[in-house]
Amino acid sequence: MSSEDATRPRRTPKRRGATRAEALRRSFGSADLQLSASTLRWGLTAVAVGAVAAALVTLFVTGFDNEKGLEAHSPGSPLQPILDKEFGTAATGDCLSWTEADRSDLVKVNCESTHLFEVAADIDMSGYPGKEFGPGSRFPDSLRLAELKEEHCVPAVQKYMSGRFDPHGRYTIGLMYPSQVGWQHGDRTLRCGLQVTATVGMPPSAGSATEQDQSKVYGPGVCLGSNQNLPTDPVDCAQPHAVEIVSTLDLGTRFGGGPPSKEEQDTFAAQECKRTSTDYLGGPDVIRDKTLTLFADYIDARSWLAGSRKVDCMIGKGTGREGFAPIVGSATGDILIDGHAPIPPPKNGRSTPTPLPGAAPLPPQPR
Repeated sequence: MSSEDATRPRRTPKRRGATRAEALRRSFGSADLQLSASTLRWGLTAVAVGAVAAALVTLFVTGFDNEKGLEAHSPGSPLQPILDKEFGTAATGDCLSWTEADRSDLVKVNCESTHLFEVAADIDMSGYPGKEFGPGSRFPDSLRLAELKEEHCVPAVQKYMSGRFDPHGRYTIGLMYPSQVGWQHGDRTLRCGLQVTATVGMPPSAGSATEQDQSKVYGPGVCLGSNQNLPTDPVDCAQPHAVEIVSTLDLGTRFGGGPPSKEEQDTFAAQECKRTSTDYLGGPDVIRDKTLTLFADYIDARSWLAGSRKVDCMIGKGTGREGFAPIVGSATGDILIDGHAPIPPPKNGRSTPTPLPGAAPLPPQPR
């Protein structure tokens, strides 16, 4: 697996994207769908990636010294050494948590408890040949740290997960590395691990990743925020958001054995998403009347072989810009789309033109 696989949504050729959009139109009965395959897949994976720049912020946790103590600091603030033996002894299988922004209260916790980071491997780079990690060596920049994560953490996590890591699932690969002062004092230990995917911050997790369903799902009632017309992290539905989850489907109840095709998944999801959306929204015409689109993600072969089986049914407003219009409010009540209340389409399939100024009223339309 390459770093690009783990840090950006899958890209598909334009023709394949158009084909998938057309298939979803047929399956879900929506004439408003303007989303390509890559955009649809982004609907669940964008919250996990955030591109390389965001990864350097959220995937690398700085401020750790050697096994004799922890040196924690906030960016732009004076260094404040704090003794803490727990990080320096963190090893494979340990789970770590903290509440302070500078991680000064970092502790090891039972992985069944809420935690932020699960250690997959601790790697002492001082034993590597060459001068790069020797005494007095230069502290690596962000680009080199990204390369070290790719070189060492990707295979370490794959080994820790027994080869069943879902690159598009619930977890992402993270790296903890020494602070610059820790580096100056000779600490060369990298700690590779897993954390819950997010574009901002580090959401907590409970239970070891080795025993969890890695499906990237949220559950009904969750709204995903919007950034550049694409879904991000969960937000209150009263805030602008890209999509709202109406249900979660377990494809394992329908498909056994090897990975089902996208067409098979779409057919099953179309039927189940329609049924569950009616239950969630309180009626079969709510999506149509609010001019929304119903769709579901799909599970590719790599995710399926890693054990992921669940997908979310979502509603949103597709735009011609290969993304989603911002929505405020839950679709179970009143909503605004791009700042305006949706206008239900006419039930007879024909729209009534707006009269010109001074024109006589139009006659009533037959029902």
